[in-house]
Amino acid sequence: MPKKIVVKQNNDFQKIYRYGRSLANRNLVVYFCKAFHPTQRVAFAAGKKLGNAVMRNRVKRLLREAYRLHRHEIGEDYCLLLVGRAAAVKASSSAMEKSFYSLCQRADILRKEDEKK
Repeated sequence: MPKKIVVKQNNDFQKIYRYGRSLANRNLVVYFCKAFHPTQRVAFAAGKKLGNAVMRNRVKRLLREAYRLHRHEIGEDYCLLLVGRAAAVKASSSAMEKSFYSLCQRADILRKEDEKK
């Protein structure tokens, strides 16, 4: 995943929280808004309530992988913030991927068929 699309600045996190909408399921919360940069941006978060650093990093790895697999299906004009929830600690990679994809469908941020070409 290119480093230039990953959000690292607190300012950018706050913009997504403030101006974005959110959807959630058992494993994760997706905040999304129209892009404030020319390209698609994404951020990953796992709070301290999930456990120690090893558990939080595992959750973020699962979130990154789910995003990576479906990155090209998401519209270019969106910023995303993926936040892991407690159930994500024990979730498998495929379960996390399904959770992420279903939230993207509900949010209607996936590209339409004519845009994919």
